[in-house]
Amino acid sequence: MQRLVIFDLDNTLVDRQGPLADWVSAFSAQHALDDDARLRLLQFVRERACPETFEAIRNQYGLAPSAATLWRDYLAHMARSVTCPAHVLEGLSMLRRAGWKVAIATNGTSEIQNAKVAGAGIADHVDAVCTSEAAGVRKPEIVIFEKAAAACGVDLAHGGWMVGDGVDTDIHGGSAAGLRTVWISGGRPWPGGDTAPDHVTTDVLQAIDLLLTTPSRGHRDGF
Repeated sequence: MQRLVIFDLDNTLVDRQGPLADWVSAFSAQHALDDDARLRLLQFVRERACPETFEAIRNQYGLAPSAATLWRDYLAHMARSVTCPAHVLEGLSMLRRAGWKVAIATNGTSEIQNAKVAGAGIADHVDAVCTSEAAGVRKPEIVIFEKAAAACGVDLAHGGWMVGDGVDTDIHGGSAAGLRTVWISGGRPWPGGDTAPDHVTTDVLQAIDLLLTTPSRGHRDGF
């Protein structure tokens, strides 16, 4: 049976928080925003950054550049600033050499998420990238996991794994889709709830090591 793993992108394979904080600092300095405005700016882009977000930012602060220009500048910054450690890239390649299909399921516009995947050097180490924009739904909806699997030529009914840092988007969503789950805790305690992850690791490299040493099995209901 074909083995499948789906990874989250932001704050799983790449660190989004650092580059995002750097952009907020630079943007705030460029446009002379005070501390309160800076916090509001971070709130604008933390959960979802898209062209419409920058229309709202432009209107909020009365900025001269067009929303399209602000978006392009943000896109360029994130694409060049987001990185994936070399040992994680090698881990992804090791999974593929071991016979795994490796996909990414990520919430965000295709333009920026694909730019980050390419800029971080991940594109050549995975079989498919499925963004919420392309899927037409956001995680934790099951459809995005189904489409990520299908892009790898795999039927999600055969099971697989979801690896990510999001409690609802990745763990609850992945479990609902019939996937076994690995939560990337980053040192955080599991917040509880009805659906716990199958495994918890501090970082994604530990998750990759776990997968490489896990016997081949089927759908999570059969475990």
